[in-house]
Amino acid sequence: MKNKFWRKYNGVIIPWDPPHINFELSKKQITHDISSYNVLLARWTTNFDSKVESPFWYIINDEVVKFQDYSRNTKSKINRGFKKLFVKKIDKNDLLNDGYPVYIKAIKRYSVVLSKKSYAEFKNEIEKLDSSWEIWGVYCNANNQLVAYSLNRIVDDYCDYSTIKFDPVYLKDYSSYILYYSMNKYYLDGKKIKYVSNGTRSVSHQTNIHDFLIEKFKFRKAYCKIELIYERKIYFLVTLLYPFRIVFSLIPMNFFRKIYIVLFQEEIKRICKKVYFK
Repeated sequence: MKNKFWRKYNGVIIPWDPPHINFELSKKQITHDISSYNVLLARWTTNFDSKVESPFWYIINDEVVKFQDYSRNTKSKINRGFKKLFVKKIDKNDLLNDGYPVYIKAIKRYSVVLSKKSYAEFKNEIEKLDSSWEIWGVYCNANNQLVAYSLNRIVDDYCDYSTIKFDPVYLKDYSSYILYYSMNKYYLDGKKIKYVSNGTRSVSHQTNIHDFLIEKFKFRKAYCKIELIYERKIYFLVTLLYPFRIVFSLIPMNFFRKIYIVLFQEEIKRICKKVYFK
């Protein structure tokens, strides 16, 4: 039987709970859950928002920032964005009707090894969203076309910007600026959410989104310790292949890239263990 504590994400199980909530499952239970979900490993974090700098982090914003407090450059781009685009909360049907092309265009921007979802998979994922989720869309003023969207999960006074996708054609019109500005204003200033999160350090692909959010929108790194427990056979393979992880990073094939991602997480875990001395 599956433990509802977890959600499945790219062959891994990660907690549904916000990162500031203490993790209480036993190793025995986690091992059982790995088997139940038929995944390679379980991943979670401890020591959330540590004052000690570590190689793993969440990118969060817990500061109300008024429009006038942004840099002149950021304010200019927000204003220019709103001249061509607009932002609003939308529902599932809106996203089901217009979101898949945005998703397809967005993932083409990244050199990722993740499998592309079919429309049926995309539809199933959206339809399963419960009342804890809110959806935001960015639209073009000229033709009312959806050009970006965000799936946000709210738990008490926490908001996770769980999935954000941008049509790259409209990034030049500052779709990213007006989306983050609008959501931060709504959740942090309007709803008085304790903090919003744009996820963890990426282990699957290179991205500059965290630098962008820190520089433009006052986000910061909330350092933490990554924890991993593997399926038994995977643990043996990780131990065996770990010394050769650099070799796997150099082979431009998805199969080997996936192996490297697992080994890269193991490397981060080992560094975190030294940082936190346990």
